[in-house]
Amino acid sequence: MKSESQIIEYKESWHDEYLKWICGFANAQGGTLYIGVNDDKQVVGVKNAKRLMEDIPNMVKDRMGILIDVNLLESDGKEYLQLITSSSPNPISIRGKYYYRTGSTLQELRGTALDQFLLSKQGRTWDSVPVPGLSERMLDAESINLFKKEAARSPHSSAEDVRGNRSDLLARLHLYEGEYLKRAAALLFYSDPERYVTGAYIKIGYFANDADILYQDEIHGSLFKQINMVIDLLTTKYMKAYIHYEGIVRVDELPVPVNALREVILNSICHKSYEEFVPIQIRVYDDRIIISNTGRLPMGWTVNNLLGKHISIPYNPDIANAFFRAGFIESWGRGIEKVLAACKDYGCPKPQWDFDGTVLSMTMKYKKAEIEDEDKKDSYDKISNKDAILDKIVRDVSEICPRHDRDVSQMLLIIAKSGRGELGIATLMESAKKTSKRQYRRDILVPALESGLIERTIPDKPTSRYQKYRLTDKALKILKDGK
Repeated sequence: MKSESQIIEYKESWHDEYLKWICGFANAQGGTLYIGVNDDKQVVGVKNAKRLMEDIPNMVKDRMGILIDVNLLESDGKEYLQLITSSSPNPISIRGKYYYRTGSTLQELRGTALDQFLLSKQGRTWDSVPVPGLSERMLDAESINLFKKEAARSPHSSAEDVRGNRSDLLARLHLYEGEYLKRAAALLFYSDPERYVTGAYIKIGYFANDADILYQDEIHGSLFKQINMVIDLLTTKYMKAYIHYEGIVRVDELPVPVNALREVILNSICHKSYEEFVPIQIRVYDDRIIISNTGRLPMGWTVNNLLGKHISIPYNPDIANAFFRAGFIESWGRGIEKVLAACKDYGCPKPQWDFDGTVLSMTMKYKKAEIEDEDKKDSYDKISNKDAILDKIVRDVSEICPRHDRDVSQMLLIIAKSGRGELGIATLMESAKKTSKRQYRRDILVPALESGLIERTIPDKPTSRYQKYRLTDKALKILKDGK
């Protein structure tokens, strides 16, 4: 006999609770339940086998409405039963509960897992459910034009895909269910998808540690807008670029490859379990970034299946199809392979995926910066490893920047000891326990800029809300000498 598996189960004797196993087989791939066989596949026999041959199929028919095959078998004079259950095209329940056979275990389906199962039995997915009240004219023209622009240059779309009116486009993307638009249309192209789907947005936070958050943002709007906004925020506000020079050309290098980051976020959007009402969450630290979304792996899958070669099984196929047509993703299940390859080529550590049954998380550690200027590296080391003697630093700062020299000196130390090399005004004020932004800018920030002690990270946009400030070589020399 074969070992227990997705389609085989052994029981030494019959109990009515084993009807749940038959229910689980019917809801999955079907399977065979042997009665009178132990876990070691040894026939131990079953009493009243002939009576059970009549009772069991009758109970199955009366309580679940399905028919099973029951065979009486014999081995070494011992009788045992073979109960064969076919996979049912319809969902099967017993006493109002639904069970599903996965691997060699039986699971009771509840909550979103049950919703997904019931929809799948109808040949539907969560994002294909119609949304009464949503019409074409309510969709966001900017989001639709963004799709058309990307699809026009995508190898996955034809010229016909981007021509015609709005109705033609939505029909070609299969975003209609009869006369109604689907949930996918609301998420992809409606300006406020949270009106229909709670939690359909992205949260980003910068964390000093797991408990302390320094600042955060939320990205709302259609999915086609969210992906561009979140990448822009991450690369301009949340991640520090390493700076080096190739000849006289300044090169800003992010700590992770943007193409890998974009791929992970797109996968999170396409595979997110939106029925959980929880936004995608991105936690940014000094040395890593963690992207998490609620979701479900295909039945019987583990993270190992996800990391190995596999076919593409998107949780939200209509959403995934639109992103595919726009050229944002492919449809061969190679997304994780591409992320791993990009990180390896970039010199980043191998990303790590974790799944706790509800939330899938990816952790991407940063590539370590290589400081080419040895004097600057030495300055960083000294600043990081010793406490500053403020009075000594104030003495040198006062010669360059006499106005509010102690506050300016304190700001230089805050930036140097932050571990990031650059900080925004909100973090600087919080660290210095200042409350007036106008006064801080006038009395401390501007004098330090004019004295050449700090510089802007976005010099072309002085008023950018993503603006940060970093030390100049002049400031680093003062800090080093102050030690």
